[in-house]
Amino acid sequence: MMQDTLLRLDGIADLSAPVIVCNEEHRFLTAEHSRQINRLPSSIILEPAGRNTAPALTLAALNLACGAEADDDPVMLVLPADHVITDVDAFQASVSVAVRLAEQGCLVTFGIVPAAPRTGYGYMKKGAPYTLDGLHVASDAGPHLLEAFEEKPSEARAVEMVEAGRYLWNSGMFVMRASVWLEQITRFRADIVEACRNAHERGSRDGDFLRPDADHFTACPSESIDYAVMEKITGAPGA
Repeated sequence: MMQDTLLRLDGIADLSAPVIVCNEEHRFLTAEHSRQINRLPSSIILEPAGRNTAPALTLAALNLACGAEADDDPVMLVLPADHVITDVDAFQASVSVAVRLAEQGCLVTFGIVPAAPRTGYGYMKKGAPYTLDGLHVASDAGPHLLEAFEEKPSEARAVEMVEAGRYLWNSGMFVMRASVWLEQITRFRADIVEACRNAHERGSRDGDFLRPDADHFTACPSESIDYAVMEKITGAPGA
Protein backbone atom coordinates (compact mmCIF):
# COMPACT_ATOMS: atom_id res chain seq x y z
CA MET A 1 0.00 0.00 0.00
CA MET A 2 2.93 2.33 0.55
CA GLN A 3 4.11 1.59 -2.98
CA ASP A 4 0.62 2.29 -4.32
CA THR A 5 0.58 5.60 -2.43
CA LEU A 6 3.83 6.67 -4.10
CA LEU A 7 2.99 5.34 -7.57
CA ARG A 8 -0.37 7.14 -7.80
CA LEU A 9 1.57 10.41 -7.68
CA ASP A 10 3.16 9.70 -11.08
CA GLY A 11 2.08 12.41 -13.50
CA ILE A 12 1.64 15.18 -10.91
CA ALA A 13 3.90 18.08 -11.90
CA ASP A 14 6.74 19.53 -9.83
CA LEU A 15 6.89 16.85 -7.16
CA SER A 16 9.98 16.60 -5.01
CA ALA A 17 11.21 13.30 -3.62
CA PRO A 18 8.94 12.13 -0.81
CA VAL A 19 9.55 12.45 2.91
CA ILE A 20 8.40 9.25 4.63
CA VAL A 21 7.63 9.03 8.34
CA CYS A 22 7.57 5.55 9.84
CA ASN A 23 8.52 3.63 12.94
CA GLU A 24 12.18 2.84 13.57
CA GLU A 25 11.39 -0.87 13.32
CA HIS A 26 10.14 -0.46 9.75
CA ARG A 27 13.17 1.42 8.42
CA PHE A 28 14.62 -1.29 6.17
CA LEU A 29 11.20 -2.47 4.97
CA THR A 30 10.29 1.10 4.01
CA ALA A 31 13.60 1.74 2.27
CA GLU A 32 13.41 -1.54 0.35
CA HIS A 33 9.82 -0.98 -0.84
CA SER A 34 10.80 2.49 -2.05
CA ARG A 35 13.84 1.11 -3.84
CA GLN A 36 11.81 -1.62 -5.57
CA ILE A 37 9.69 0.98 -7.39
CA ASN A 38 12.53 3.51 -7.81
CA ARG A 39 10.80 6.20 -5.73
CA LEU A 40 13.64 7.04 -3.39
CA PRO A 41 12.74 9.44 -0.55
CA SER A 42 14.70 12.54 0.36
CA SER A 43 14.38 11.47 4.00
CA ILE A 44 12.94 8.62 6.01
CA ILE A 45 12.07 9.98 9.44
CA LEU A 46 12.18 7.22 12.04
CA GLU A 47 9.86 7.62 14.99
CA PRO A 48 11.19 5.87 18.11
CA ALA A 49 7.56 5.48 19.25
CA GLY A 50 4.16 6.13 17.70
CA ARG A 51 2.69 9.52 18.61
CA ASN A 52 -0.12 9.75 16.04
CA THR A 53 -0.33 11.95 12.96
CA ALA A 54 0.10 15.50 14.31
CA PRO A 55 3.66 14.92 15.63
CA ALA A 56 4.53 12.90 12.50
CA LEU A 57 3.45 15.77 10.24
CA THR A 58 5.23 18.30 12.45
CA LEU A 59 8.49 16.37 12.11
CA ALA A 60 8.06 16.29 8.31
CA ALA A 61 7.33 20.03 8.19
CA LEU A 62 10.36 20.83 10.34
CA ASN A 63 12.50 18.64 8.10
CA LEU A 64 11.34 20.57 5.03
CA ALA A 65 11.64 23.94 6.75
CA CYS A 66 15.30 23.21 7.49
CA GLY A 67 16.14 21.59 4.16
CA ALA A 68 17.01 22.73 0.67
CA GLU A 69 13.34 23.52 0.00
CA ALA A 70 13.07 25.90 2.96
CA ASP A 71 13.41 29.10 0.90
CA ASP A 72 10.44 28.03 -1.23
CA ASP A 73 8.15 27.24 1.73
CA PRO A 74 7.10 24.00 0.04
CA VAL A 75 3.55 22.77 -0.29
CA MET A 76 3.12 19.43 1.46
CA LEU A 77 0.82 16.70 0.14
CA VAL A 78 0.16 14.59 3.23
CA LEU A 79 -0.87 11.00 2.47
CA PRO A 80 -1.34 8.10 4.88
CA ALA A 81 -0.32 4.84 3.23
CA ASP A 82 -3.61 3.04 3.83
CA HIS A 83 -5.93 4.19 1.03
CA VAL A 84 -7.37 2.30 -1.90
CA ILE A 85 -7.99 4.81 -4.70
CA THR A 86 -9.24 3.34 -7.96
CA ASP A 87 -9.85 6.58 -9.90
CA VAL A 88 -6.32 7.96 -9.97
CA ASP A 89 -7.19 10.64 -12.55
CA ALA A 90 -9.86 12.09 -10.26
CA PHE A 91 -7.46 11.95 -7.31
CA GLN A 92 -4.77 13.80 -9.24
CA ALA A 93 -7.27 16.43 -10.44
CA SER A 94 -8.30 17.05 -6.83
CA VAL A 95 -4.67 17.31 -5.78
CA SER A 96 -4.05 19.89 -8.52
CA VAL A 97 -6.87 22.10 -7.21
CA ALA A 98 -5.74 21.60 -3.60
CA VAL A 99 -2.17 22.63 -4.42
CA ARG A 100 -3.37 25.87 -6.02
CA LEU A 101 -5.37 26.64 -2.90
CA ALA A 102 -2.48 25.74 -0.61
CA GLU A 103 -0.12 27.97 -2.57
CA GLN A 104 -2.37 30.87 -1.57
CA GLY A 105 -2.38 30.01 2.13
CA CYS A 106 -5.24 27.52 2.53
CA LEU A 107 -5.11 24.37 4.60
CA VAL A 108 -6.92 21.79 2.49
CA THR A 109 -8.36 18.39 3.34
CA PHE A 110 -10.11 15.82 1.14
CA GLY A 111 -13.53 14.31 1.69
CA ILE A 112 -14.88 11.04 0.29
CA VAL A 113 -18.49 10.75 -0.83
CA PRO A 114 -20.03 8.15 1.54
CA ALA A 115 -20.95 4.86 -0.08
CA ALA A 116 -23.11 3.93 2.92
CA PRO A 117 -23.82 5.15 6.49
CA ARG A 118 -20.73 3.66 8.12
CA THR A 119 -20.20 4.15 11.84
CA GLY A 120 -16.45 3.45 11.82
CA TYR A 121 -15.43 6.59 9.92
CA GLY A 122 -15.18 10.26 10.82
CA TYR A 123 -17.34 12.69 8.84
CA MET A 124 -16.92 16.27 7.62
CA LYS A 125 -19.75 18.71 6.92
CA LYS A 126 -19.38 20.83 3.78
CA GLY A 127 -19.94 24.55 4.06
CA ALA A 128 -20.30 27.06 1.24
CA PRO A 129 -18.44 26.63 -2.08
CA TYR A 130 -15.06 28.33 -1.93
CA THR A 131 -13.45 30.47 -4.64
CA LEU A 132 -10.02 32.02 -4.25
CA ASP A 133 -8.29 34.40 -6.66
CA GLY A 134 -10.14 33.22 -9.70
CA LEU A 135 -9.96 29.52 -8.86
CA HIS A 136 -13.38 27.95 -9.23
CA VAL A 137 -14.37 24.38 -9.98
CA ALA A 138 -17.87 24.18 -11.44
CA SER A 139 -18.87 21.09 -9.52
CA ASP A 140 -20.33 20.17 -6.17
CA ALA A 141 -17.14 18.14 -5.75
CA GLY A 142 -15.05 21.33 -5.91
CA PRO A 143 -13.58 23.20 -2.93
CA HIS A 144 -15.87 24.11 -0.04
CA LEU A 145 -15.38 25.65 3.34
CA LEU A 146 -15.20 23.01 6.04
CA GLU A 147 -18.04 23.59 8.49
CA ALA A 148 -17.61 20.83 11.08
CA PHE A 149 -16.13 17.45 11.94
CA GLU A 150 -18.09 14.64 13.52
CA GLU A 151 -16.30 11.54 14.73
CA LYS A 152 -17.65 7.99 14.40
CA PRO A 153 -21.41 8.53 14.77
CA SER A 154 -24.14 6.18 15.89
CA GLU A 155 -25.87 4.20 13.15
CA ALA A 156 -28.94 6.45 13.26
CA ARG A 157 -26.81 9.59 13.05
CA ALA A 158 -24.77 8.15 10.18
CA VAL A 159 -27.98 7.53 8.25
CA GLU A 160 -29.07 11.14 8.88
CA MET A 161 -25.77 12.53 7.65
CA VAL A 162 -25.66 10.47 4.48
CA GLU A 163 -29.25 11.36 3.64
CA ALA A 164 -28.52 15.06 4.22
CA GLY A 165 -25.99 15.00 1.38
CA ARG A 166 -23.65 17.52 2.99
CA TYR A 167 -21.38 15.09 4.83
CA LEU A 168 -18.26 13.37 3.55
CA TRP A 169 -16.04 10.72 5.01
CA ASN A 170 -12.85 12.18 6.44
CA SER A 171 -9.98 10.89 4.29
CA GLY A 172 -7.07 11.99 6.48
CA MET A 173 -5.28 13.47 3.45
CA PHE A 174 -4.15 17.11 3.51
CA VAL A 175 -2.39 19.79 1.47
CA MET A 176 -0.77 22.91 2.95
CA ARG A 177 2.47 24.85 2.99
CA ALA A 178 4.96 23.70 5.63
CA SER A 179 4.81 27.16 7.23
CA VAL A 180 1.00 27.04 7.44
CA TRP A 181 1.06 23.73 9.27
CA LEU A 182 3.74 24.92 11.70
CA GLU A 183 1.83 28.15 12.30
CA GLN A 184 -1.45 26.36 13.04
CA ILE A 185 -0.03 23.56 15.16
CA THR A 186 1.90 26.17 17.17
CA ARG A 187 -1.31 28.16 17.60
CA PHE A 188 -3.24 25.24 19.06
CA ARG A 189 -0.66 22.75 20.36
CA ALA A 190 2.60 24.53 21.12
CA ASP A 191 3.55 21.61 23.35
CA ILE A 192 3.66 19.27 20.36
CA VAL A 193 5.78 21.73 18.37
CA GLU A 194 8.23 22.21 21.22
CA ALA A 195 8.72 18.47 21.70
CA CYS A 196 9.09 17.83 17.96
CA ARG A 197 11.45 20.77 17.46
CA ASN A 198 13.66 19.58 20.31
CA ALA A 199 13.61 16.03 18.93
CA HIS A 200 14.42 17.26 15.42
CA GLU A 201 17.23 19.60 16.47
CA ARG A 202 18.83 16.95 18.64
CA GLY A 203 18.32 14.16 16.12
CA SER A 204 20.89 12.46 13.94
CA ARG A 205 21.09 11.55 10.26
CA ASP A 206 22.40 8.28 8.84
CA GLY A 207 22.19 8.44 5.05
CA ASP A 208 18.50 8.78 4.18
CA PHE A 209 17.45 7.97 7.74
CA LEU A 210 16.67 10.83 10.11
CA ARG A 211 16.38 9.81 13.76
CA PRO A 212 14.68 12.33 16.07
CA ASP A 213 15.98 12.36 19.61
CA ALA A 214 14.13 9.55 21.35
CA ASP A 215 13.78 11.16 24.78
CA HIS A 216 12.24 14.36 23.46
CA PHE A 217 9.99 12.64 20.94
CA THR A 218 8.62 10.06 23.34
CA ALA A 219 7.75 12.95 25.67
CA CYS A 220 5.57 14.44 22.91
CA PRO A 221 1.78 14.19 23.40
CA SER A 222 0.02 11.73 21.09
CA GLU A 223 -2.56 13.53 18.95
CA SER A 224 -4.11 13.32 15.49
CA ILE A 225 -4.03 16.09 12.90
CA ASP A 226 -7.81 16.38 13.15
CA TYR A 227 -7.98 16.79 16.92
CA ALA A 228 -4.88 18.97 17.18
CA VAL A 229 -5.76 21.48 14.43
CA MET A 230 -8.50 20.72 11.94
CA GLU A 231 -11.44 20.56 14.32
CA LYS A 232 -10.37 23.90 15.80
CA ILE A 233 -10.32 25.84 12.53
CA THR A 234 -13.48 24.58 10.82
CA GLY A 235 -15.55 27.30 9.22
CA ALA A 236 -12.66 29.75 9.00
CA PRO A 237 -11.63 31.11 5.55
CA GLY A 238 -9.15 28.74 3.96
CA ALA A 239 -10.15 25.83 6.14
